[in-house]
Formats: sequence, C-alpha cells, structure tokens
Amino acid sequence: MSDVVSSKRVIPDRLGSKTSRLLASWEVLLFGVAVLIFVFNSFASPYFLNAWNLSDATFNFTEKAMIAFAMALLVIAGEIDLSVAAIIALASTAMGAAAQAGIGTPGLVAIGIGTGLLCGAFNGLLVAALRLPSIVVTIGTMSLFRGISYIVLGDQAYGKYPASFAYFGQGYVAWVFSFEFVLFLVFAAAFGILLHATNFGRQVYVIGNNEFAARFSGIPVERVKFILFLLTGVMAGVASVCLTSRLGSTRPSIAQGWELEVVTMVVLGGVSILGGAGTIAGVVIAAFVMGLVTFGLGLLNVPGIVMSIFVGLLLIITIAIPIIARRIKEMSR
Repeated sequence: MSDVVSSKRVIPDRLGSKTSRLLASWEVLLFGVAVLIFVFNSFASPYFLNAWNLSDATFNFTEKAMIAFAMALLVIAGEIDLSVAAIIALASTAMGAAAQAGIGTPGLVAIGIGTGLLCGAFNGLLVAALRLPSIVVTIGTMSLFRGISYIVLGDQAYGKYPASFAYFGQGYVAWVFSFEFVLFLVFAAAFGILLHATNFGRQVYVIGNNEFAARFSGIPVERVKFILFLLTGVMAGVASVCLTSRLGSTRPSIAQGWELEVVTMVVLGGVSILGGAGTIAGVVIAAFVMGLVTFGLGLLNVPGIVMSIFVGLLLIITIAIPIIARRIKEMSR
C-alpha cells in the first residue's frame, strides 16, 4: 500500500516558490529591459544623465500613460477604446473655444475633463447598453470626434490660453519633478488600488476571463463596462488638459496616432489583448520603457518615422510572444 501511495504524482497547489514566480514574471523581465535601455542611453549620449533632460523625458509618456491606466482596465475586461486620441482632440478644441470666449483656467479644466467624460459615456452607452463591438464603435467615434474638431477649426489653431493654464503641462512641483509626472504617479497608485485591491477590480478580471460566467455570478457586466468607458474618457480629458497646456495651442491634428502608442503601452505592460490578465505595475514599467526608448532615439537624432516603425513593431512582437510561447508549450506536451 505504501508503494502505491509513494508512486502517486503529487501536484503542488503553486508552481515553485513565491520568489521564483516573481523572478519569472513579465513585470520583472520588463524592468530588466528598462534598466538595460537606461544603461545603453547613458553610454550612447552624454546628455542623457542630466537631471533636467531626464525630467523632459517624462513628457514623452506621462500623458499617454494616464490614458493607458484606464485602457488597461478596459482591455482586461475584454474591450478596447481606439477613440482616445480623438477625444483628446475634441476636448482640446472645446477648451480652445472656451479660452477664446474668455473663460478662466478652472473653467477650461472642467470643460476638458467634462468633454472626455461625455465622449466616454457615449462610447459606453453604445457598447454596454446596445452591446455593439467596442472595436467597431470606437473606430467610428474616433472619426466622429476628430472630424468635429476639423469642422470647428479647419486649418486654424486656437491659442491665447490664460497664463495660469500653462502650469498643468509646463509647471514643476519640486525641483525636476513636473506636475505631469507627479499626476502620473498619483494616477498609477489610484488605478493600482482600484484594480488590485477592490471588489470592482476583481469584477473586471472575472468579466475578462469569462463574461458569460460573470453574468451568472451576479456581476453587473454592463454597468462595469460603462464605468470603464467613463474612466477612459475622463483620463483622455485629463491628458488633453495636460497636453494642451504643454503645447499652448490647439489644432485638430493634436495627439494624432496616440491610440496606437497607448495600446502598445498597455500590451507591452503584460495586459492580455484577449482580456482577463494584466497589472498596473506592468503598464507603469512599460511607460518608462517606451519613454526611455523614444527619448534616447531623440537624443541620437533618429527621425520620427523610425520611432513610429519601432512602436508598430513593438506592438506586433508583444502580442505575438505570448501566443507563440503558448503554442510551443502545447506542442511540447
């Protein structure tokens, strides 16, 4: 009898120790990549390690990362929003028109975030209430929102923003720490708590893993998705305030192509494009990786089109790696 018992295969509840699982995680691997990029940039350019230059580097990713935090929750829930860059354009246009009418800084901020909220609500209603595919809906609203900006502005630009409005995109809280970077850290902590330490975050994971089961478990799927689209719209509005403040003007082409970079940031951070998996920590590290790469390439005078090619390749590679790894694992069984 003892021989029979001893011959049985024991399957542990968890594979490996907590430390080994941590070291094998995508976030740790990505952090290692970030360190390597930092070291390479420090040798590649003598201007990289300057504190103020590094501070300027954060502007390459903070605004996009703010949207990526909300987008990460949306993708984990099995949805996507490709209209975020167009929301930025529409919110910036609304702020520009208000600025020309003499509205002050508090009103401009409220208008920018409010426009993002309304756009997010519109997307949410179409997806959650009418149950339309989010990728189709947001491709449509991407054209709609930016089209409105082009109709209002044409080839013109809005300027003449109040002097105090410049603080959101150009101001510093302390030393080299910009207001945008501090805001980025605050939102990273807030979304981290929301996703990983609340019942709402657990509902997001359940919906992304199995929406059918989530409904039978009593989770209000439509309500959760609607809230996620609201959050994404609000964060696009916040990013619009920061970007418009930093540039000091509004054009209908503002933030053109940002939807690709935001999605790349989310997927690079380890969020499954199929839903149900991902962390905010991964998105934070991915934001630093993309920021360091684009800033390093900029210091080396690499053309912008090359950076666009890099972002596209990065998106393809990060989507392909887990799929290829899973197929190799299945073939080896």
